[in-house]
Amino acid sequence: MSYFNVRVYGLLINHKNEVLVSDEQSGGRTFSKFPGGGLELGEGLVDALKREFMEECNAKIEVLSHLYTTDFYEQSSFNDSQILSIYYLVKEKHPLLLDFKTVPFDFNEGTLQSFRWIPLDQLNTEDVTFKTDKTAVEFLLKQYDL
Repeated sequence: MSYFNVRVYGLLINHKNEVLVSDEQSGGRTFSKFPGGGLELGEGLVDALKREFMEECNAKIEVLSHLYTTDFYEQSSFNDSQILSIYYLVKEKHPLLLDFKTVPFDFNEGTLQSFRWIPLDQLNTEDVTFKTDKTAVEFLLKQYDL
């Protein structure tokens, strides 16, 4: 049975014009994406994004604006669902207190997720894994005229 899988992601850009990327391992795959995840039944997009940032980054965020919504077909890499992803520009309400890495997939013991900053002027579509994230990168770079 096929179904829709609604995902919501936040592109957090810091005061140094760097965007936050999450490196993860799940379902036997490693991938780089923006913080965020799946919408839960009965949840709105903004509430889901705020929840995901609390779960992943222990951070409260403010949603600034919509950046991009998937406008092509994409099947999930993990199941039979069709992915629909919504991307927002966000900012942190307080500085993030995470163990930031400089190398992808540099996981601390006992965790399969790490975070790193990528300068916007160095960001490209190869920095993220999935097609929708690559498209969001293109929209972000156009918005910042890079």
